Formats: sequence, structure tokens, C-alpha cells
Amino acid sequence: MVLSSMTGFARSHGASGPYAFEWELKSVNAKGFDLRLRLPPGWEELEALAKKRAAEVLSRGTVYANFNVRRTNAQSTVRVNEDVLASILRVAASLASKIDAVAPSIDGLLAIKGVIEVVEPEADEMEDKAAKDAAAAAFDQALVNLVDMRQREGNALGQILLQRMDEIERLAKKAETAPGRKPDAIKARLAEQIALLMETSDRFDPDRLSQEALLIATKADIREELDRIASHIAQTRNMIAKGGPIGRRLDFLAQEFNREVNTCCSKSNDIELTNTGLEMKNVVEQFREQVQNLE
Repeated sequence: MVLSSMTGFARSHGASGPYAFEWELKSVNAKGFDLRLRLPPGWEELEALAKKRAAEVLSRGTVYANFNVRRTNAQSTVRVNEDVLASILRVAASLASKIDAVAPSIDGLLAIKGVIEVVEPEADEMEDKAAKDAAAAAFDQALVNLVDMRQREGNALGQILLQRMDEIERLAKKAETAPGRKPDAIKARLAEQIALLMETSDRFDPDRLSQEALLIATKADIREELDRIASHIAQTRNMIAKGGPIGRRLDFLAQEFNREVNTCCSKSNDIELTNTGLEMKNVVEQFREQVQNLE
């Protein structure tokens, strides 16, 4: 399976009988899946079908679907409502006998609401059914185009995420080999601190101080954190290789990466190791931001 982004755009066009139509789909990031349709009056029955088919191929993202339709070869006709016009003329004649007024003109009469009617062509049930079937097929094509674009974007994101894993792995190895992590360096720093304390007072127990120093050295070790970071890197690479809707799982791993790196920084008592941890934290944040775009 391939990776898929949650962002994409697609169009499709179609025609059937007197109808020409266009679908426009746009998807953006979301925690779950939601299809929001805009359909013209008379085409509402497409909604259930569109939602069912979209849910079959998409698992996350908000998709905005706009459907536009027009009749291409059917012309409206204009007619005069004779009954309304006759009623208006009778009223005009009655008023003319009571008041001195100019006789109504033709353009004035035709401007009165209801005198002129625009008659739409009668719908053909067979034509309408064929058009709705064709519109459903056009939606399927737009959906295919959208999925294709999301997958292309997803594959590009996958390559970026693998690069971030390479960077985190490089920095983890740098932290592994940092001079400040070597036992001799830790021992020397602790010995120096103990010597300073002993100079300030003669009431310190040297044996107790040695035990405390050993405990501090153990707590300062980031071996476990580095091992967990290596495990997260392996899991991430494995998930990206398998593909599919892995966005939520990678987002969880991004949080785990961040937790381990924060612990490394808090345990560090060496400037070089701290700087490496901060650099790793920046890469983890970049990883997390890119993961938010994956399905």
C-alpha cells in the first residue's frame, strides 16, 4: 500500500442529454473523515451515493464537493398570462372612468409581475435518470483523480519523513558518542564537584558522597532513551514501507520521540550533548508537522 496525504484537488466533467455538469473536489486535513456536498435543487439523491463511495476509499480528511449542472440545448420560452392581463385591463378601465389618467402602455403592462411568464422546458424522466447516472460516474472519476493526487502527495511526504528519520538517527549516534557521555568524563566531573564540596566543609562522609555520585551518574545515563529512539526509528520506517492510513500512529510516535528527546536534554550535563538534543528536538518537531498531513 502507498501513503496518502489528506490534501488534494480534483475535477471531472460530464454530459448527458441536455445536461452538462462538473464536479470539483477539494480535501483538507481533519481528524476523521467528512464529505460536505453542495448540490443544486433536484439532484439531492446523489448525496447518499457520493458519501458511500467516498467513504470506501478515504479514511481521513474533510472533502468539499461542489456539483454544477446546466442544460445545454433546452431553451426557455416566454408567454403572456392572458388571465392576469385581462384582469389588469379591467381594473385599468374601471379606474379610467373615475380618474383622469394616461392609458397604460404595452411596456408598462408587460412589466407588471405575473403578466410575463418564463416557462422552463418540461423535464423528461428518462433523460433525468440517465443524467444522474452519468453524474454519479463523473463523481467516481473525480474521486479517482483526488485519490491519485493524495497518493502522489503522500509518497512525497513519505520521502521527507524518511529523511527526518535519517537525521534523527544521525543525531542519536552523535549523542551516543558525545565525549561528555564517556564514564571517565562523568567521573572526572563528579570528582571535581565532590572535591569542591569537601573543601567547603569537613562534615561530608566520603563513602556516602561516593554512593550519591554513583546514583547521579546512573540517572544521568541516556542509554535507555537512545535505545527507545532507535526503536521508534525502526517502527517509523517499517510503517512507511507498508503504507496505508498510518497518520494517527505516526503522530503517536512523534509524541514518543519528543518525550525521549526531552528526557535526554534534561539528563544532559554536557553542553555538546545538550546542543545535540536540542537539534534533535527541532527535527522531531519537523517530523510531527509533516505527519499531520498524512491520512
